[in-house]
Amino acid sequence: MGLIQTPRAWKRNGWTIWHPIAAVVLMIIGVMLTWGAWVDIFQIAYKDEEASHIFLVPVVAAWLFWVRRQRLRLCYPTGTMIGPALVAVGWMLSSYGYYNAVQSMWHFGAVLTVVGCALSLLGTDVLIKFLPAFVVLAFFVPIPGMVRQGIAIPLQSYLAQTTKAVFDLLGVEVNQAGNLLTINGKEVAIAEACNGLRMVFALVLVSFAFAFGTPLRTFVRLLIIVASPVSALVCNVIRMVPTVWLYGMSGTTWFGVETSVIADAFHDLAGWVMLVVAFLLLMGIIRILQWALIPVTPYMLAYD
Repeated sequence: MGLIQTPRAWKRNGWTIWHPIAAVVLMIIGVMLTWGAWVDIFQIAYKDEEASHIFLVPVVAAWLFWVRRQRLRLCYPTGTMIGPALVAVGWMLSSYGYYNAVQSMWHFGAVLTVVGCALSLLGTDVLIKFLPAFVVLAFFVPIPGMVRQGIAIPLQSYLAQTTKAVFDLLGVEVNQAGNLLTINGKEVAIAEACNGLRMVFALVLVSFAFAFGTPLRTFVRLLIIVASPVSALVCNVIRMVPTVWLYGMSGTTWFGVETSVIADAFHDLAGWVMLVVAFLLLMGIIRILQWALIPVTPYMLAYD
């Protein structure tokens, strides 16, 4: 059975083809009413690398809805009053955030308004049975600057200390002064762009999509989501060790290319590579659980 049910099945549940069409129209109206907030959200995502995961949110939400499409046959267009209630709450939050310079409230109110517009036609059945697809929309809200700084600054210190510890284990002499590492007489600063926060947000989002896009037990889903920031931070340390070493080789050339240029390119490329590695580490957790004969799915498969 595809995403769109047969007319008979729709009618049996009380649906018509106009329900999803009208829901999309109302969502567009909701976006237009909160247009300023949505423009601000995507401008932040475009300008701030640590918020670039926002561009993945529509894709993840659509994926989580698609993998649950069979549940539509169990849904009825009832409890639609939750929609106007969410629109009212979202509008109040967005207005308060705008006029009181509370950016996160302004953004969250806009998201809630659009969700409320959709549920005004779809109802509570769709909300409950497709809950992960709605929850992931919270990732649209950029992390407030003060909160982000409160996380980023300790992360930079942790990264500097851990990177130095790895070099010590490798027998490479590195001196540390705060977030500044000195290797081969060259000073390498652990800047904000190196703290791994971008990798953490992106991996948590992708892990959420995987956890709720596959039939896993609740404890496995929670384990994957909770472990994703740790996995991201470990991989960020793995990225920083060769990056710092390359910067420490500044002044030399490899194949006619200055090593500082190579270090810059490696730093950016390794960030994406380590994101994949971090995700594979999470997949390794599932394989270990299966190897230990701990059920990870709601039902045991033949090869388990």
